[in-house]
Amino acid sequence: MTSPKKLTIDIYSDVMCPWCIIGYSQLQNGLAELKGEIEAEVRWLPFELNPDMPPEGEESVAHIARKYGRTPEQAKAGRDQMLGMGERAGYSFAYTGAGEPPPSMLRNTFSAHKLLKWALIEAGAEMQNELKLALFDAHFQQRRDVSDPEVLVELAAAQGLDPVGARAALSDDALGLIVKQEEAQAYDLNITGVPAMVVQGKYMIPGAQEPEVYVDALRRVVEREARAAV
Repeated sequence: MTSPKKLTIDIYSDVMCPWCIIGYSQLQNGLAELKGEIEAEVRWLPFELNPDMPPEGEESVAHIARKYGRTPEQAKAGRDQMLGMGERAGYSFAYTGAGEPPPSMLRNTFSAHKLLKWALIEAGAEMQNELKLALFDAHFQQRRDVSDPEVLVELAAAQGLDPVGARAALSDDALGLIVKQEEAQAYDLNITGVPAMVVQGKYMIPGAQEPEVYVDALRRVVEREARAAV
């Protein structure tokens, strides 16, 4: 029996990006179809949609209306479309906390990216992936402030990471430099929106795609890699 082909998928992403968790969910649906054929290790790379976001953040519908010149009605319609696509992909953006949901806020994500880079270095891709998914859930489903160091340390600890190490990572200037360098690499690759997936370090799949698109793209990567190896 032939062993599955192993691929590495680096995903440029922001914690605030709903299309990133939709794209990831669709990728997983595609990989489920490829079970026994292809196995993928996912690693997350930083991309800040709003690097100048102030500490207090901004309400999401108001932000989209301001940033993209949309009316509140247009922004809400876009959000409703996104919610529907999330459901089809298997990810719910519904609030899971108690009581009335607080406002959906956008936050500065630089510290979250530092924590994710530390998790990859400290504990590997699988643990980084678990932390990334926890950050998505905290932001979208729990409406928590993932720019808050206390929230970030708590989420890291909940995934089994060392809270002392997590807290130190948030003030580590060297990690901040790595994040900035990787963000610069995204711009060098002409990545202006996320998600952007880079397979085997060289094959780009932009945007959130349908599962069959990922299936086809990953199969073509395997074919190209096989031809290159001959």
